[in-house]
Amino acid sequence: MVVVTLSKFNWLPVTALAVCAGLAGARVDAHETSGVKLPDIGSSAGELAMPREMQEYGASMLHEMRAMNYILDDPLLNDYLDGLGHRLVAQSDRPDLPFTFFIVRDNDINAFAAPGGYIGANAGLITAMNREDEFAAVIAHEIAHVTQQHLLRAYEDMKKSSIPITLAMLGLMIAGAGRGDDTAPAALMSGTALIQQRQINFTRKDEIEADRIGIQTLARAGFDPVAMADTFATLGRTMRVNGIDVPEFLRTHPIDTNRIADAKARAGQMDTCGYVNGVLDRCVGDGADAAAAAATAPIRTPFGPAAASVASAGPVTISPNLSRLDRSGSRDTFLLMRERVRVLSARSPAAMVGYYADSLKADPAFDTPANRYGYGLALTRARQLERAIAELRKLADAQPGQATFELALANAEDHAGRHADAEKRYAELHEDYPGNRAISLAYAGSLLSRGQDKSARQAQNLLRPLLDSYSDDPDLQTSYARACELAGDPVRAAEAYAEAAWLKGRAEDALNQLKALTSKEELDYYQRARVEARITAMTPLVLELRRRGTKPGDGQQGGSLTEPALSVSRPREPLSSRRNTFPLQ
Repeated sequence: MVVVTLSKFNWLPVTALAVCAGLAGARVDAHETSGVKLPDIGSSAGELAMPREMQEYGASMLHEMRAMNYILDDPLLNDYLDGLGHRLVAQSDRPDLPFTFFIVRDNDINAFAAPGGYIGANAGLITAMNREDEFAAVIAHEIAHVTQQHLLRAYEDMKKSSIPITLAMLGLMIAGAGRGDDTAPAALMSGTALIQQRQINFTRKDEIEADRIGIQTLARAGFDPVAMADTFATLGRTMRVNGIDVPEFLRTHPIDTNRIADAKARAGQMDTCGYVNGVLDRCVGDGADAAAAAATAPIRTPFGPAAASVASAGPVTISPNLSRLDRSGSRDTFLLMRERVRVLSARSPAAMVGYYADSLKADPAFDTPANRYGYGLALTRARQLERAIAELRKLADAQPGQATFELALANAEDHAGRHADAEKRYAELHEDYPGNRAISLAYAGSLLSRGQDKSARQAQNLLRPLLDSYSDDPDLQTSYARACELAGDPVRAAEAYAEAAWLKGRAEDALNQLKALTSKEELDYYQRARVEARITAMTPLVLELRRRGTKPGDGQQGGSLTEPALSVSRPREPLSSRRNTFPLQ
């Protein structure tokens, strides 16, 4: 133990450090500590940053993570996650807020929320889930962090809670300065401990609130509300059985038996009624009780309960076991996407081939369409293309019309040199699913591989309609830029290349590309106006990055305000400008 004499030690820096320890400190209001709980009438946290600023913070974080190859950009996975996420958002307390969902290329079990409604899920979290309801529970929990402004409230509280504690610490240290005992060090330790305890209290309070709101969102969206408790229990049990360290998600989202029990109790209350698009339409339970609940329950709208009751809206269909509906189609899609994540996030394609092959031999129960699909993807990525084609064709033949299998088979055929077969399959898929991003990108990529202007114009026509809906997709911008380049439209190609650089975290590069484009004499009035408008929009962020001392595009995450749950290790794969080291649809 090192003893420091007060007269020889400057306590001011240490006090400052103690204040900094409460940057994410907790808010424990006086009326709560006294045991009297008053209603929450709102918070001034929303005044700390405008919605547009929050959007810019979140978008900047996502772009910088892309620059470091942290983001798993895949159109099939992105569309699935976006659909699941917005299904939950539509049933949340704030369906009007914008949200962006993405997958982090990291095998640790974690998820996080960032300003502006940016929600990330690690690949490891998805592969650890047994069913879609569990994954939806985590996403609903993170959505609640955003809708309840937990990030801003934590930042706001650090300004409020730390100052009184620090002043009290200073008073005790000054009073004990002339004494020979440990009064001053004890005051410092006590104050620091109090700040830390307030931070823990705030974390637990927010987590419980996110659980409660998330469970309501799950039930309204038609998912199993018990999945919230099941997810935490399953993860904790899995870690203990396998002797693995507690995952980051459980460290930043602390759980105990009381929290799990509370989540189960709340989920039991949710079992009574179900919601569709925010409106109560059916209930479960024992006949009369359910009917009575349905007759008196208010209609819910995105803005809260309406005055009318369900009884006035017509009869209610009683559906048993609403909380555990067997939505086989959605469930099967999740299982397919889970294996897709497993393959695309793996460091070694060959190792994944061995994993599936060995598991299929050792365990008959492992032989499922989802695992066979993962096996086919792993074979494709490992360039064992003939085996991949054989595996995927079996799946496609067994389930005709399953676009996921057909798309994977077309991709394997394309890379095996069977271009005619692949393009025929792509064309049929595009006809059946016009405007589908994954199909259009794969089909366009096959056409662009020919290097012909006619095929490039066809690819342009495939991709152009997607730009309005998916303008923030860097792979779409890159593919469209290549198509324009081959089709003889260098101006539009340069714009798209610059946009792709911007989305991949190379802000300075994007700005320079657009500035260089303005020197081209062939720009017409409308093209020049469009380019100059984009330069005007990009310039403030580039200047801010310079001011922060972060070189735009160097892969540094300077100053992003994110939830403490965000913990991303360095990428385990070499940086690559492409979505995957080996294109895989």
